[in-house]
Amino acid sequence: MDPLIILFGFGVGILVGTTGIGGGSLMTPILILLFGFKPTTAIGTDLAYGAVTKTVGGFRHWRQKTVDFGLSTWMAFGSVPAAVAGVYVLHLLEDKLGSGFDDAILIAVAAALLLTGIVILARLLLPSSGKGERETTPLARRHKIAAVTLGASVGFVLGITSAGSGSLIAVGLIMLFRLTPQRVVGTDVFHAAILLWAAAIAHVLAGNVDFVLAGTILIGSIPGVWVGAGLTMRLPVGVMRATLAIVLIGAGLALIEKAYSGLAPGVVIGVPIAIAIIAWVVRLLRAQGLPVPEKV
Repeated sequence: MDPLIILFGFGVGILVGTTGIGGGSLMTPILILLFGFKPTTAIGTDLAYGAVTKTVGGFRHWRQKTVDFGLSTWMAFGSVPAAVAGVYVLHLLEDKLGSGFDDAILIAVAAALLLTGIVILARLLLPSSGKGERETTPLARRHKIAAVTLGASVGFVLGITSAGSGSLIAVGLIMLFRLTPQRVVGTDVFHAAILLWAAAIAHVLAGNVDFVLAGTILIGSIPGVWVGAGLTMRLPVGVMRATLAIVLIGAGLALIEKAYSGLAPGVVIGVPIAIAIIAWVVRLLRAQGLPVPEKV
């Protein structure tokens, strides 16, 4: 048991507890970049430990009655088989690509991290009026099809990269189903628990899970989630999410550099710093009631 892994698990747990997102997106690049684990082992182990932590969060939201069970069920109809298919595709790619497999997976994970980071920033920077938000979604045929499609898309990405179960589903719940913020978080976490268990079991069967490593992460992440949940009312969640988005973008660029070694260090460091400055300026302008360019 590496104390540093416990420490990083605690830090990621705090972010997850505070913002509701970031577990799968952060731990995989940490295990690859800092601790040198193979991408498949990092992905499988990340999903296994994440299934436990999301289950704890999902149970809490179930008790708080912030879960849209109908919507979660229909998303799971798409996400569970798609996640299993994603793990199977990952296994096929490993056999087919041979020596180039690790670099290909690094690029796939990097793309998922960059997309997740951009999505989180967009949610923060684009104003929302809150009009039309609702506690539950009437499950007409088109809503069911949209839920299955959303679940399948995110499930497949998660099966291959371990990233996106939180932020990408949350964006879909906001844009497609117009749920209130509390129901977005509750439905997202509850569905993620189901999805992560399906993907984790598939990775266990594929031999991609290091159980000792998963247990080590959980030693830190479970108390971290508990502490983070307690900090939710004290810390500005917007700042925490902006920080998470910038870290994800930086991690994505670092994974690309690790795969190809052709990305200048200045880009890996400079892009996240530039994004941080722009995000800070936009939020400052909005706080002062000044006009913000529409394209931002």
